[in-house]
Amino acid sequence: MKLFQQMLVAGASLSLIAPLAAQASDINTEGMNSYSRSNKSPKRIDSNSFVSQFNNDIATVNELEAQENFLEAGSFSDTTTMDGKVIFTLNSTDHSKIKVDGTDSLTAAYTYQMNLNTSFTGDDNLYVRIKTGNHAGNTVTRTFGTYLSSGKGGSDALGIDKIWYTFPVGESNTFWIGPKIENYYMHGTTPSIYKPITKQFTLGGNGEAYGASTNSGAGWAYKNDNGFAISSNVVSQQNGTSNGFLTDQAATSWATQAGYTSDRWSVSALFNQKYNGWSDTYYHSLGHEPSAGGNNFSAVGLRAWWRPAETGSATPSVSIGFDSTDYDGAPGASDSSNAYFAGLTWQDMFQADDRIGLAFGQPTTNEDESTVDPFAYEFYYSFKANDSVTITPAVFGGTDRNGTPGDDVFGAVLETTFKF
Repeated sequence: MKLFQQMLVAGASLSLIAPLAAQASDINTEGMNSYSRSNKSPKRIDSNSFVSQFNNDIATVNELEAQENFLEAGSFSDTTTMDGKVIFTLNSTDHSKIKVDGTDSLTAAYTYQMNLNTSFTGDDNLYVRIKTGNHAGNTVTRTFGTYLSSGKGGSDALGIDKIWYTFPVGESNTFWIGPKIENYYMHGTTPSIYKPITKQFTLGGNGEAYGASTNSGAGWAYKNDNGFAISSNVVSQQNGTSNGFLTDQAATSWATQAGYTSDRWSVSALFNQKYNGWSDTYYHSLGHEPSAGGNNFSAVGLRAWWRPAETGSATPSVSIGFDSTDYDGAPGASDSSNAYFAGLTWQDMFQADDRIGLAFGQPTTNEDESTVDPFAYEFYYSFKANDSVTITPAVFGGTDRNGTPGDDVFGAVLETTFKF
């Protein structure tokens, strides 16, 4: 008998002897005698019996593992991961002069989002964002700066909100291409670390320089290990139209950025050239309307951020931004504009992972306009009820917000975010 078979027989024998010894007092000897007197032939047990049983057990374990892996993967590839969130929103605003649909009222809305990431080589990624919501009126009204970062219209229609493919070339180069992407996803340097409540404060000021639109695009970024990065990308507004990509019929944004990032601070500069009537007046006031002439314009965005070595102190992290824009062929009174932003963040102040945010700034404003002085602000406190639920009360507002003197707005919002 081979050594492996001997070990199996010995182990199996011990497993049989142990329970027999423990239950010896309960053995029915009369029953055993009766069985021995019967005409049944005893089944012969040898080492092959235990080897066969051992093989059957191994096969059963393998089958169970295969079933478990199938259940864990579900209907997705084993290289696909999914995460998502649901946001409940209670929002109320008050306008001092102009009333538009959905303003000066308390509204309840939701946003539902799923993120799917699939890798085919281990280094690349196919990203798909599925999103829906029922935000309307003031929560997605861009003119007054009340558009919430969490806002999503669409009247409950679930659809593909973003989709693109990214892959590396060498150790330092990354490329993006996709039918639904925005410029800022393809930048090499993060322009701001402030997390906003209203979209006007996204990316260190969502104005002419960093203002973006979801459409067909492609981009490249080079990131060096020393913190230096340079990137260039283009997005052309041709989805759902007969306009050709990068043609004179499609509005186009071509953004090039250079920046440097260390562990605690970063600086960057972006030059964005926009053609064929690309409009970025959604997130600010007094920006240039392409219909006024100057369908082509160029914007420079300067960004910087700094954070303290430790959280939980009175010293906040700081993000700042400044935009300057020139409009080709526009009337002299509106051929240029400026904007600025400042955002402060305190973390871990009252409990772990909480956040206090304060942001303010001037929306994009024509330099020669002297009758108005637009200003915008927001303040919030965000804390975790548990690992998956975050609650954020906030207030926001502005003065002369849509370019009309004395037309002020004030808002309050309560957001509850469920992550899964």
